[in-house]
Parts: sequence; C-alpha cells; structure tokens
Amino acid sequence: MATFVLVHGSWAGSVVWRELAPRLRKAGHEVYAPTLTGIGARKHLLSREIDLDTHIQDVIGVIDDADLSDIVLVGNSYGGMVITGVADRVPEKVASLVYLDAFVPENGQSLLSLLPPDLRLAAVPGEDWLVAPPTSAAFGLTRPEVIALWEAKSAPHPLATLTQPLQMTGGTGHVRQKMYILGTDPARFTRFYDKLKNEPGWTVHTLACTTFMQLEMPDELTAILLTAIP
Repeated sequence: MATFVLVHGSWAGSVVWRELAPRLRKAGHEVYAPTLTGIGARKHLLSREIDLDTHIQDVIGVIDDADLSDIVLVGNSYGGMVITGVADRVPEKVASLVYLDAFVPENGQSLLSLLPPDLRLAAVPGEDWLVAPPTSAAFGLTRPEVIALWEAKSAPHPLATLTQPLQMTGGTGHVRQKMYILGTDPARFTRFYDKLKNEPGWTVHTLACTTFMQLEMPDELTAILLTAIP
C-alpha cells in the first residue's frame, strides 16, 4: 500500500480530486487531499497574510500530524509550487514527486515569474491582494461537468501565494523519483515537459486533456500514478 498526498491548484480546493481519490483508494492505497488555507472548504480563512509558505506548511502539517512517510506527493498546476516547497523542506518524507500539468520552480522563482505568456491574471476589483479565477474558456474547458464544477467551486485566490519566490535548500534532490504529466489540450506547460524529459531521475507522460486531467481522464491518470509508487 502506498500513501498519496494530493495538492490542488489555485482558486478551487480539494473537490478537484473527487474522481481521482476514490480510484486510488479502490486500488488499495491511502489518500490525503488537504485543502489549502483560504481556498475551497477553507475559504472562510482567506486573508492578506496567506502566502506560498502558508500553503507549504498546510501540507507539511498534514504529513506531520498523520505521521506519513514514503509518500507519493502530487501537485496540480499551482500545486507544483507547493509540493516543491514541501519536498525541499521534508525530503525524508517524500518517496516520489508527481507534477500534473504543474509549475516546477527553481530556487528564487515565483509562480508569476513562470506564468506562460498566453495566461493573464486579473485582480479582484477593489481587492488588489486577490486574484480572480479565470474563465472556463481561458482554461480551454469543454466538458460540461468540468465547466459546471469550475463555475460553482472557483473563488478568488490570495495573490501573495503567486508572487512570493520559493526559497529552496536543495532538499528535492534527495527525492528518488520524479514524474511530469503534461496536459496537451491545450499544452501550456511544454517548457517544463521539454526540459524534464531528458533529466536523470524523471519520467514524463502526456494526456490529451486540459490541466484538470484528474477530472477529465481519471482512469488514465490513475494508471500513470500507480507507476509512480516506488
């Protein structure tokens, strides 16, 4: 049995894992899907003080509280920033890192510094510390059930999580396995895929879907994630 920790992206909480998590559990594995502070079920905690460090500590708190080890740590989109920070700080707890159409930062980089040129973020009117969720069209969403979930569950996201540079100490180099899964419809994170496909210790995959691959292709994604178990 493996232990998966699933970290969602910006604007919507752990509800995005509602198709994937049951499949991993059915395969016999333990699954944790923490909701980051100020998002989803924890949006009542939204404040100006929330930054990237807050979200990194959210996940480390779950790992520590549940005494988890040898985890498969999975991050989607913005969640790639978070899992990189987590693995850098507690590499002894992480057996495998998996990026789902996600940002893969290096030391000193923020999400905004890595944003693809065709993506633009907009502040919430009158609240310059909040970023409004993009439209379904901006994500390239076409499936009615995914559009409905996004429109119902997305909400403003704290800007400081996207502007704070990630300070790293080299801990991620101790993680044994790393994987990148690129969504190709549309493909917005090819810069990471192209770089990592030739890096030692990395395996790469593609799925013909948007960044919400856990909702659009959960069976195919589950099969890939099972290969990330050490």
